[in-house]
Amino acid sequence: MDNKNYTICDAHAHIFPESIALKAVKNIGDFYSLNMYYPSGSSESLKKGGSRIGVSHYLVCSTATVVHQVESINRFIINECEKNPEFVGLGTLHPDYEDTEKEVDFLLSSGIKGIKLHPDFQRFDIDDKKAMKIYEVIENRLPVLIHMGDPRYDYSRPYRLENVIKAFPKLKIIAAHLGGYERWEEAKSCKYSDNVYFDTSSSLPFISRSFARELIEYYGEDRVFFGTDFPMWDHISELERFLSLGFDEKVNKKILSENFMRFFDLDKEKTI
Repeated sequence: MDNKNYTICDAHAHIFPESIALKAVKNIGDFYSLNMYYPSGSSESLKKGGSRIGVSHYLVCSTATVVHQVESINRFIINECEKNPEFVGLGTLHPDYEDTEKEVDFLLSSGIKGIKLHPDFQRFDIDDKKAMKIYEVIENRLPVLIHMGDPRYDYSRPYRLENVIKAFPKLKIIAAHLGGYERWEEAKSCKYSDNVYFDTSSSLPFISRSFARELIEYYGEDRVFFGTDFPMWDHISELERFLSLGFDEKVNKKILSENFMRFFDLDKEKTI
């Protein structure tokens, strides 16, 4: 594989404590009825996989499926980022968590760069009133990565994102999975503000190269990040799928790293 020595950032990776890393991966695979490429979702497994394509930065996150997990997961992510300077950490919140503002203050003081929400795991509509309270707290403070799409559920339908955008026009959003896993046609029919970005994770194995290009061109090459959805997919295969889309070197550089570095202000920091 000739990647022309691109700088590569993995903009979508899930990590778990070593004690549950195997079990967590199995549970995710069972949820989606998919064979997971990496058996362990540990930080070491992520770095080992990413090193095969030369990943320089990883966006890492985990989801609080129940309220009482919020604080322990956030402290785990913070600790992993302190140990691994190549990690860019996202905290977790839950619509039923009561101390959102206090936890957001803590996350900001700890160097966390955003929030990850997974409506299907957490079982809430992304435009629900409780979710809106989260966006109200973080709108001018932290971006949010939202799992989007799944034909089995209505929680994260792309049309719901339009309601969030209208209510919180300054909120910076990353709509995962090219705007909606297995709901890509609906995602392409939506109107997005300039504050909405997208990642390629868990999309390229399922759609044609021509449609993937069409989606990326619709969203805009400056608003798309490369992501693997670790531990689901092999880093090498995901990079090959992306490069096979046939974008020129300038666009590849933007999507593989430059957009991500700019979005999180990493280009202003000392690179690893």
